[in-house]
Amino acid sequence: MPRTPEPEAGDLDAIPPPPAVFHIEQALLGALLLDPQHLDDVTGIVPASFSTAAHTALFAAIGSLPAPDPVEHATTTKWLDQVVAAARDQARGLSPLYLQNLIRVCPSARHAPAYARIVEAEHSRRRLAYAAQRLMHTTRDISLPQRVATTLAEAEKLTALVDDISARFPPHAGSLPRTPAPSPATCHDEEALDEERLLLATSTAHASSVSQMRWLAPGDFTHCLHAGLWQCLTALTRRGTPVDPVTVLWEAQHRGLLTTGARPKDLLDLLSGTHGSPEHWGERILQRSVLMTAHHTGRRIEAFTDDPATTPYQLVTGSRRALADLSAVRTRWQHATAPTPTSTPPRAKATAAPRAGPPRATAPPTARNSR
Repeated sequence: MPRTPEPEAGDLDAIPPPPAVFHIEQALLGALLLDPQHLDDVTGIVPASFSTAAHTALFAAIGSLPAPDPVEHATTTKWLDQVVAAARDQARGLSPLYLQNLIRVCPSARHAPAYARIVEAEHSRRRLAYAAQRLMHTTRDISLPQRVATTLAEAEKLTALVDDISARFPPHAGSLPRTPAPSPATCHDEEALDEERLLLATSTAHASSVSQMRWLAPGDFTHCLHAGLWQCLTALTRRGTPVDPVTVLWEAQHRGLLTTGARPKDLLDLLSGTHGSPEHWGERILQRSVLMTAHHTGRRIEAFTDDPATTPYQLVTGSRRALADLSAVRTRWQHATAPTPTSTPPRAKATAAPRAGPPRATAPPTARNSR
């Protein structure tokens, strides 16, 4: 039978050392094994708060067994053997030797509450990282029938998690994270560019729709020239200036858009072809902006969790700031997709009919146009 080759020294060097929380978990478990009475002082954590299966199983076993008599525990390993037997159901590799090692590496059993607080903080970091990753995955899942709605639902879960962590670790002044924010992803989607061109063209042809689309912002566009042209359109309609490809071109010149390499003839051609309605293309652009903002929010929060120097208080503050940007674009999406209320003529006051003479004929009320 061929022998299994021994691992090379380089292979062992490639194994990353355990993170700091691993050693803190060891100290906490060692404190509880050394003096099980301290389990009553440990709050805020559950078995799932630990980072390894072995530590999870040990903490669950400690909590499931009645505390031993202190005098007996000081002289025998009977209770420790019971802990090993109970924990082996979930972690078969555990041995009494490992428990002895946990007791040995614990600096002070009295510090168990402080160790538990650190374990709780690191568990919050892992929970937040997982929720941010779920949000990013949802924004990219094209198989979802309602991708925006599902993405916003994941954002709500992430917000609730941040609130839960905030209740455990209330932020304080000066707790902004120092982690550099990742740069926004650049969209090179040709479909997005086509939709933006169609919006600009249809809005130029139907300028009355522009004032009704206040929920669309220049930052929703993926191309800076298109964002600038949308600003031109909104400025012209706000001033009551006639809108057509020529007047938009003139406004674009004053805003310096022609200095970016765009040629006047190209802009006139872009603003002349129409297909569909401005509202349709505007919603398409805003939908993409919601998904991109949600994905960037997840990346920002993930960056905070990946930085071991970020404290729990900084995680809360940084995550809330990231979620505020998503909340702003979500509000605009809700305005854009809300059903348009139908206007109804006000009910006329009931008046007493004259005592004599025929009733006066009245013209039927004119129905008002509503969008």
